[in-house]
Amino acid sequence: MSTRPSGAPRRIPSPREDDMNDNGSGGGMAWRRLLSGGWAGITFATLLLFALSPAIAPGSTGSAPLLSMLPFAAVLAIAAAGQTLVVQQRGLDLSVPGMIALAAAVSTCTVQYHGWPTWLAITVAVAAPALVGLLNGVLVAVTRVMPLVVTLGMNAVLLGTVLKISGGSPATAPDGLSRFSVDRTLGVPNTFLIAVAVLAVGGVVARRSAAGRRLTYIGVSVPAASALGIRVVRHQVTAYGFAGLAYGVAGVLLAGYTRTPGLFIGDSYVLPTVAAVVLGGTALSGGIASIVASGIGALFLTQLGQLLRSLGWNDAQQLIAQAAVLAAVVLLRQAAPVLRRAARRRRALPAAG
Repeated sequence: MSTRPSGAPRRIPSPREDDMNDNGSGGGMAWRRLLSGGWAGITFATLLLFALSPAIAPGSTGSAPLLSMLPFAAVLAIAAAGQTLVVQQRGLDLSVPGMIALAAAVSTCTVQYHGWPTWLAITVAVAAPALVGLLNGVLVAVTRVMPLVVTLGMNAVLLGTVLKISGGSPATAPDGLSRFSVDRTLGVPNTFLIAVAVLAVGGVVARRSAAGRRLTYIGVSVPAASALGIRVVRHQVTAYGFAGLAYGVAGVLLAGYTRTPGLFIGDSYVLPTVAAVVLGGTALSGGIASIVASGIGALFLTQLGQLLRSLGWNDAQQLIAQAAVLAAVVLLRQAAPVLRRAARRRRALPAAG
C-alpha cells in the first residue's frame, strides 16, 4: 500500500534506479554501460569479434595471423591515443597522415641519404611531429582557427616536407630500428609492448593526474574551466603536442616494421584513428575520453580488417565497412538515451494513473 500523500508529486526514478528495475538484477545497467560508450562496450565487442572470427574465417585467430596483426594494431592504437587527446578538446586532427609520414621519412631518409646516426634520426623523427603538434595547438587555441582548417593545412605542409626530405624516393629503415620493430619479447611483438606501455601511461595520466582532469574539464566546457582558474590555452596546446608525439612514435614503429615505408604511408590512418576514438566512447563533441578504450578500439578495427581480408574484401570495401561500423555506433549511442527515456515515460504513466 502506497504511503505517498494524495496529490503529492510522484518522484521520478533516477536512470540508475530505472536500470536496476529493468530486470531486478542490474542487467539494465549493464546494457546501459555497453551502449553508452567507454571501455565496457568496446571490450565486449572486441571479445565477441575474436570469438566469432574462427567461425567466419577458420584460422583467422591462429598464432601466425595474430602475430602479423598485432604490430599494425599497435601502430593504430598509438596514433589513436593522439587523436583521442585532440577529439577530447573538441577538435579533429587531419594532419595524422603527414605526421606519420614525416616520422617515417625522417627515421629512414636521413640515415640512408644524409648519413645521420640512427639514434639521432629516431629522436628527431619523434620530436618533429611533437613540435608540429604544439604549433597546431597554438594556431587552434591562441588564434582560434578551426582545428579542421589548421590540421588540414598542416597536413599539406608536412607532405611537402616529406617530399623534400626524401627527394621523392622512399628509403630503407636502419637495421637496428627494423630489427627492434620486427622482433618479439617473450613471444610478443615489441611494437605491441610499446603500444601497451604508451596506453598504460597515457591512461593513468589522463585519469589520475591533475593535468588529465583539467583536460577533461576543458573538453566539457571551456568557459567553466576558465572560471575554475584552469589555463585553457596552455593545456590545449600541450594536448596537441602530446598528440604529435604519439604520431611520431607510431610513424617510427611503422617505418621499422614495414622496412621501406612509402612516402605517404600515413594516408590510411585518418578514418581508423577517428573510428577507434569513437568506438572507445569519446564523443566528437569533446569531454570525457579514454585513451585505453581508444586502443581497444584500434585492436577491434585491425582484427576486423584482417577478418575481411581473409574473406577476400579489398581495401575500398574494408574502408566502407569501417565507415559503416562508425556510423552504426554513433547512431546507436544517439538512439539509446532516447529509447531509455521513452521506456521510463511508459512505465511512469500507469503508476501516475
